[in-house]
Amino acid sequence: MKKKFFIDYNAPVTLTFSLICLLVLLLTNATNGYSLRLLFMTYNDSLFNPLTYLRLVTYVFGHAGWDHFLGNIMYILLLGPMIEEKYGSKNLMKMILITAVIGGIANNILFPNIALCGASGVVFMMIVLASATSFEKGQIPLTLILVMVIYLGQEVYDALYSADNISQLAHIAGGICGAAFGLYFRSYHKEPM
Repeated sequence: MKKKFFIDYNAPVTLTFSLICLLVLLLTNATNGYSLRLLFMTYNDSLFNPLTYLRLVTYVFGHAGWDHFLGNIMYILLLGPMIEEKYGSKNLMKMILITAVIGGIANNILFPNIALCGASGVVFMMIVLASATSFEKGQIPLTLILVMVIYLGQEVYDALYSADNISQLAHIAGGICGAAFGLYFRSYHKEPM
């Protein structure tokens, strides 16, 4: 008997997140960037505007262009399924949400004149979390230490000496969130958040 071939939606949070990012980019292009500025970019705005709070989450779906989108989505599709399998879909969704909110609030407080969009903070959370997935209770893997030192060192250096339009703060916040989630799950034996 022949086995049937089918495509498995193996990592629902990862795949859905990536699909939403793609749809938002298409909408951004179709609206000449208006939808990006309105809904998918966080910036310091009135605390009385309900969109201010929504944007603290939705900015991770918005991307400035195809290169920005593809750079983030490649890492998310590479690391997301492994993290989702290890920690579960609900936990990954919570980790993405927490990372987004922390990165958005930090950006709005520390850089009130700079708008932020993109999933770079989520990507760096996944990079650091992936390097922390294999340690036992009471042990911290050397790979986690090296990733944190190299990654955070580079981001701090770029934040101080680079004049690009990349938010190193979002990367740093994502990396710290990834380390915190890794330590949390190791300390509590993968109990739900």
